[in-house]
Amino acid sequence: MKVDIICPLYNAENDILPLLDSLKKQKGVEVGKYRFVLTESKDKSEEILKENKIEYTKVSKEEFSHSKTREEEAMKSDADVLVFITQDIVVEREDWLEKLVTPIFNGEAEACFSRQISKFKNIEKYTREKNYPAESYINSKEDVETKGLRAFFFSDASSAIKTEVYKKLGGYDGKRLPINEDMYIAYKLIMNGYKIKYCADSEVFHSHKFTLRQVYDRYYLTGLFMAENSYLDEFGTTKTGGGLAKYILKRALKEFNIKVLFRFLPDMMARWFGMKKGKKDYKKKMKG
Repeated sequence: MKVDIICPLYNAENDILPLLDSLKKQKGVEVGKYRFVLTESKDKSEEILKENKIEYTKVSKEEFSHSKTREEEAMKSDADVLVFITQDIVVEREDWLEKLVTPIFNGEAEACFSRQISKFKNIEKYTREKNYPAESYINSKEDVETKGLRAFFFSDASSAIKTEVYKKLGGYDGKRLPINEDMYIAYKLIMNGYKIKYCADSEVFHSHKFTLRQVYDRYYLTGLFMAENSYLDEFGTTKTGGGLAKYILKRALKEFNIKVLFRFLPDMMARWFGMKKGKKDYKKKMKG
């Protein structure tokens, strides 16, 4: 059994070599190919790739799509399992990959995703805690009624899908999704009777320091995605967001995290207004 690792790159001059080094240190799994896709960058990403003789595909900014770019690489793969990662994850454990793909190899699930931990003591620290707990679990179609939208939670910052299943489902259906392509494929997996395992023992560090503008922009894109895929609303998007907000506030108060407490309200407002504006603009576009 072998895997292909698919990783989009953009302005990645500081990420490429440390990431590749950590990938090559992984034990217990045969990697067939590293499928790097470089979006036209302003830094030295391409120079580093060439100097180190790292194979890659290049696309323009106009060509890049979170869904379509990944799909094109996936469809070319003949590996047993597709592993999707992002350039900004930090892998410190040498068994990260083995822990991620083993449930697929042994038939426990058709897709898996890793635990993500933030190195910063900001709001993301608490969202990571809530979304990526210490205990593993498996989601299936049977969990949709009780978990709602959470049944489709999935992240391709570090994930794996059985190639045969991915291709059978048609990947992302050729769509150019602006964000949430991982939720899109998770919905298809679950609703078609497949299982997704959250692997708490497959750990990566994934950390950001987003400005309020960046938070707004991300949720604006999420709003566009949710409006375009409005069938997801029936699974309780508001309830899911509300539960996360309560958790963040509770944990920040418990740890007396002053920076997070000051940031909490404007951050939540940026998310809410971004989501609302994204949905509104999509509906306006559809009308005409």
